Amino acid sequence: MPDVIGIRFKDCGKIYDFEANGSGAEFKKGDCVVVESDLGLSIGSVIIEKRTVEASARELRKVLRKATEEDFKQKQDNEAFEKEARDYCVERIMARGLPMKLVFTESTLDKKRIVFYFTADGRIDFRELVKDLAAKFKTRIEMRQIGVRDEAKIVGGFGMCGRELCCRTFLTSFEPISIKMAKQQELVLNMSKLSGICGRLMCCLSYEISDETIAVHPKDDTTAAEKSMSTKDETEAAGSTLRDAPQPVGETLREDALRETVIETTAKHIEPPAPSQSAGLSSTDKPQPGTSAENTQEQKQGHGQKKRRRWRWRKFHKK
Repeated sequence: MPDVIGIRFKDCGKIYDFEANGSGAEFKKGDCVVVESDLGLSIGSVIIEKRTVEASARELRKVLRKATEEDFKQKQDNEAFEKEARDYCVERIMARGLPMKLVFTESTLDKKRIVFYFTADGRIDFRELVKDLAAKFKTRIEMRQIGVRDEAKIVGGFGMCGRELCCRTFLTSFEPISIKMAKQQELVLNMSKLSGICGRLMCCLSYEISDETIAVHPKDDTTAAEKSMSTKDETEAAGSTLRDAPQPVGETLREDALRETVIETTAKHIEPPAPSQSAGLSSTDKPQPGTSAENTQEQKQGHGQKKRRRWRWRKFHKK
């Protein structure tokens, strides 16, 4: 089982694991080290100290050594080289009329690769641009298209709260943000107030959402879908009970669209019909014909009153 350490290359960037067995040195939190990343030689800082993990299917890259004064000097010289590469790239973009915006330029410690980060609305054919850059700097050129949120993270700025952007300060990754989060907090659905400088919904909308995902409440074993299903079943059971109950005269029922419950507004109830005289007779006695006719007529009148009241309520509801 290899010993690994967590290394970060940029502020608020992701933490990558590197194998520390072959270096033969002790690394502490905050030390600057030289590693061979996917791009090439790079300088990073130790964020997570040495720990033992199980062997993974992906081969881990190794830490070469601790950063020396020469490495820091080389990195400082690379900053001037990156600025030159950025200026030349902007010049060639304007000369060729490409609809793209160059955001950031980065080179490896040994200058074997230059990475250009840009934003664009769609796909860009930059093959001729890459040929111009390769002929100028005689090294490997890589173009990477990024989103507007990544652009705000690189460039930085201040939010409407007056503080520095969260993605520039402490956020290491971008979580999906939806307008539902603003609705749950009863905020005004004004996109100019809910959007950040990147033009997307602000990341801080998710800070006060406690039941959006399971990760926010690790102690809660039930998911949001299960909670909604159970609430729906309880609502349907309550609604069926109220529907099966006898409807009182003058009672108005309305459906609350938010809570999905049925609310009673009045409490007038129909007096149960008096038992007819025929109920007290024996099986051999015959009921009086006039009594059954009167009961039938009373039931029809009560049913007609219910229909008229329901029709009036529906007509008022449509208006």
